[in-house]
Amino acid sequence: MTSQITLFVNPTAGRGRGAHAAQPAASAFRDAGFSVRTVLGGDADDALRRAREAVGAGTGALIAVGGDGMASLALQALAGTTTPLGVVAVGTGNDFARALGLPVRDPAAAARLAARALKEGHVRDIDLGRVGERWFGSVLASGFDSRVNDRGNRMRWGGRFKYDLAILAELATFEPVPYRVRLDGGPVREVEATLIAVGNGSTYGGGMRICADAVMDDGLFDVTVVGDCSRTTLLKVFPRVYKGTHLGHPAVTVHRVSSIELAAAGVTAYADGEPLGALPLTATLVPGAVRVLLPEN
Repeated sequence: MTSQITLFVNPTAGRGRGAHAAQPAASAFRDAGFSVRTVLGGDADDALRRAREAVGAGTGALIAVGGDGMASLALQALAGTTTPLGVVAVGTGNDFARALGLPVRDPAAAARLAARALKEGHVRDIDLGRVGERWFGSVLASGFDSRVNDRGNRMRWGGRFKYDLAILAELATFEPVPYRVRLDGGPVREVEATLIAVGNGSTYGGGMRICADAVMDDGLFDVTVVGDCSRTTLLKVFPRVYKGTHLGHPAVTVHRVSSIELAAAGVTAYADGEPLGALPLTATLVPGAVRVLLPEN
């Protein structure tokens, strides 16, 4: 084990919490006997290049300090390597950290936990989803939820309420999406659906348990399909996603697969909260693709 680790920091995460989190996180690692290097980057591409350089140079761990976007960027640098990932979650959603049972918005505690796990060799190999060259750790979203993201990203007003406003605006105009779906290389199915979510992890959107039973090291995606339903039904079902009880609704089906092909016109997919690109796409589950620093239990 090398005594040098790399903090991979998004200073703008969580309305500036990323910048404030770097100092207590670095102090916790130094107190544990590690030397600390910090990587920022001028933009996402530059940050990823610097992170890959640190991994290639043999850093003892890459510690993502920020939100789900930063954790996702770290996955691009670490997938397929033996360098472990630590997560100091201080963003808005923090779904990747929540799924792993890690501290949220407590940078010193998260860093102490990661430092202890690194010193004691407590790592867990978890699965990742892959679309082309892009890796994702939590959920790939398409349909109603991705259109809410599209609309929210276009809005220049509304502040922290803009995604709530985007949901209301989408509900007013939304029509079910005609999908073509292939599960594990089987026959193509034509499905009218409100949304299809492909979960390696269980949550998105800051705790919405869209794929509530997903497990990150079982070698399978949990695919949640919310079928063709009225706006009234959607309004009734959607709040249940926070507890995961929507999975029992007759309009919802779940499939457990290792690969899925999705096609639909005019739909953008999002993975780990970041835009992935327009359908069609194929998502494949890669077992044990990344090592994560976790408590012994």
